[in-house]
Amino acid sequence: MIVANPNNLHVATALDCVEAGVPVLVEKPVGVNLDEVRALVEASRRRGVPVLVGHHRRHNPLITKAHQVINEGKLGRLINVTALWQLQKPDSYFETPWRREPGAGFLLTNLIHDLDLLRYLCGEVVQVQAFTRNDVRGFANEDSAAVLLQFANGALGSLTGSDAVAAPWSWELDAGESPVYPRQDGQPCYLLAGTQGALSIPQLKRWHYAEAGSGWHTPLLQSSESIPAGEALTLQLQHFVRVARGEQAPLIDAADGGRTLALIEAIRQAAQSGRACAPEHIG
Repeated sequence: MIVANPNNLHVATALDCVEAGVPVLVEKPVGVNLDEVRALVEASRRRGVPVLVGHHRRHNPLITKAHQVINEGKLGRLINVTALWQLQKPDSYFETPWRREPGAGFLLTNLIHDLDLLRYLCGEVVQVQAFTRNDVRGFANEDSAAVLLQFANGALGSLTGSDAVAAPWSWELDAGESPVYPRQDGQPCYLLAGTQGALSIPQLKRWHYAEAGSGWHTPLLQSSESIPAGEALTLQLQHFVRVARGEQAPLIDAADGGRTLALIEAIRQAAQSGRACAPEHIG
């Protein structure tokens, strides 16, 4: 069963399916609060019925390749992570009233994808600091945000975002995943830097030195990682079929999707309180 109804109905519908023994693909976000997500995690495990969460970008071949590059140690120890989500939504987008309401801003609607990929590529986030503003349009939700991220492996990251700027830096505009958005060729949205190399995404350009011990007086070498063919949404559905048949475990199960939601909630709390916040644990 594919659950793609309004966000506040995701968990209730998925629970009905799980209790009936039906495997579920749930559109992101997996739920709207962490308590209901925990209930879904518990039911899925108790009933032995898999739940796959629709963070489809994890299935994109270029993300699969980036994940491989990092896990093979080609970047060395990951030190810095930079993520950009900067574009302009047209005024017509906000003619739908709910898109101007609290909770319907780009943090939950859009950046949840980017934060999920950062978790997938770089590991769990243990602490965040954040600022949000809404003074460009004056709606009840945010139109700009800046987030600092501390990862469990020690890496430090930043994510800056706005849907009110004339800029080309975002997954939607750079990755070419959807024909709805004109592709801005050559522009990165994620930059990962480690002790032995750096990687730009979606280009998958890798930078490194020819010899260990080199530094800023030595030219960096550049290479491009090959990207296998494949379309993310198609690959996600094919994976779900295998999950439903019991052939594979979900790439993103309910608990994993819940950890991304917990990260969003920590960012909201940090922005509201002005303090560093840690994501709640989702076991």
